Amino acid sequence: MRIFGFAGWSGSGKTTLIERLVPILTARAGKVSLVKHAHHGFDVDQPGKDSFRHREAGCREVLVSSSRRYALMHELRGEPEPTLPELVARLSPCDLVLVEGFKAFALPKLEVWRPSLGKPLLYRGDPAVRGIATDDLAALADAPLPVFSLDGADEIATFVLREAGVLAVVD
Repeated sequence: MRIFGFAGWSGSGKTTLIERLVPILTARAGKVSLVKHAHHGFDVDQPGKDSFRHREAGCREVLVSSSRRYALMHELRGEPEPTLPELVARLSPCDLVLVEGFKAFALPKLEVWRPSLGKPLLYRGDPAVRGIATDDLAALADAPLPVFSLDGADEIATFVLREAGVLAVVD
């Protein structure tokens, strides 16, 4: 499976950008899946629901299934957090895996940066950053990497597919 990441500070617009890219990437590349790193306290289940009650009772895994989807919740119960490769290995086969977060992991990625957040650029300390998407192109006029407008979903999608090795680079 091909893999490409998105990194940036909270509030930079990673999720919104990925949401706009997924339909384009799916149309151009086929099956697209996503691994998102979240804060340690996140929960996808709702208190009071059967699945929540089973998990709270001590089940290590709870799989909820319907005719439209299934969700597998796995409680670590003190075990170490799985690595990105371990998580990717749990996905069904697909053509492209997008990764949101895991900013310290060495995989090709696009940095999403908004100068208004007052946070430093990640690319300066991360050689895996291949490009930057921003809402202020002028602020990155001297950047040594390709820079994209956050509004340029088609252009960013082409970049992602090339960097992930889904599209051949044509000079």
